[in-house]
Amino acid sequence: MRTTTTLLLAIVLLASCNQYEKTPSGVTYKITKGGSNEKLKQGQYVKFNIEYKIPPKDTVINTSFGHIPAYMVLDTARATKHSFLEVITKCAVGDKVEFVLSVDSLKKLGQLEYSNMFHQKDMIKGRVEILKVFNSQIEANADVQKEVDLETQREIKTLKEYAAKLGVKTVSTPSGALVEVQNAGDAAKADSGKEAKVMYRGAFISGKVFDSNMDKAGPNNQPLNVLIGVAGQGGVIKGMDEGLRMFGKGGKGKIFVPAMLAYGQQGQPPVMPAYSNLVFDIEVLDVDIPKPAAAQPQQAPVNPHKK
Repeated sequence: MRTTTTLLLAIVLLASCNQYEKTPSGVTYKITKGGSNEKLKQGQYVKFNIEYKIPPKDTVINTSFGHIPAYMVLDTARATKHSFLEVITKCAVGDKVEFVLSVDSLKKLGQLEYSNMFHQKDMIKGRVEILKVFNSQIEANADVQKEVDLETQREIKTLKEYAAKLGVKTVSTPSGALVEVQNAGDAAKADSGKEAKVMYRGAFISGKVFDSNMDKAGPNNQPLNVLIGVAGQGGVIKGMDEGLRMFGKGGKGKIFVPAMLAYGQQGQPPVMPAYSNLVFDIEVLDVDIPKPAAAQPQQAPVNPHKK
């Protein structure tokens, strides 16, 4: 009986393996058709979800499923070797692709290096779902913005539920960060153009602290000088910038920042994963007009005729 069962299992596995094909570079793949027979065309803007996992525990290392889909212009002349792009022109809208990449092959192609995550002889499992195509960049850009808005609303909903579980009452900033004002501080708030001296503790909603100047001894516990109104241009993240405007000198509270008002879909590896919603405990030590930058001494012009 055991022999018969083993033989049947082997036949099933072999049949399953036969559903897979290989690209010239060695990518093993299988396409599950979604109903459309119209293949993707050169120059189209393709919207798709993609995910990568590392066996044996199928640890997700990157995914767009449940977040903002990926977008690209289909250009077969620039298709990356040893990737699902080798079979992209065989796909239509609605198709799903499962594929397996070799870490060794990617290493030989210079696309990654061996590390604590990627080891010799490892394989990377991936899946793709083709969602939609656009024939112009204007259409694609409009769809991207729609997806960004949807992602932001999902994150705001998550943070509102999280704050409610904590029993925290919040108010919203214009872009959707949530602020618990425990003490508003002085009437003169940290408006645009002013500088706030801030003590902070930043954590994920799991409770894990990723950065703080409140909990360190020595030179690293100095206040952070924040110029309000320059978020993303050398200032703090947008959610923090908007949240601080609700506080004056002596103010204390929490700022709940959706990922899209923080480090977004890219994150800041290895510390900050993609799509990280953040919570900051803050204390505003001072709010003031920033001092003008010191004038740089000018050098006397060189006289080319002087010997």
